[in-house]
Amino acid sequence: MVLSPDGKSAMSLLIKAILGAVIVVLIGILAKTRHYYIAGLIPLFPTFALIAHYIVGTERGTEALRATILFGIWSIIPYLIYLISLYYFTASMKLPLALLSAVVCWSASAFVLIKVWAHFYNQ
Repeated sequence: MVLSPDGKSAMSLLIKAILGAVIVVLIGILAKTRHYYIAGLIPLFPTFALIAHYIVGTERGTEALRATILFGIWSIIPYLIYLISLYYFTASMKLPLALLSAVVCWSASAFVLIKVWAHFYNQ
């Protein structure tokens, strides 16, 4: 990344880092309340999707933005596989191994999604 003389790129990076930190703190606070399950909803707020959609939309145009949105719709599948596998693994594994195994499932399904998308969409 090349920083402009006025520091706009640095400021943009700082804002993104602060947003990420706020989300992590909010998750930590919610996890300690009686409504701990809401902590699972917070990461699904489209903070980073908003940033990605803005960048793609302004730098690549509407057609690329629409393709990114469509890919985002399909990207729910790896997340669903992660959740289902984690739910299954927590019944038979210690939490660190269950989390690692679920991430492997997510990674494998994300890899398949990317390959399928590239094959059919980027012909």
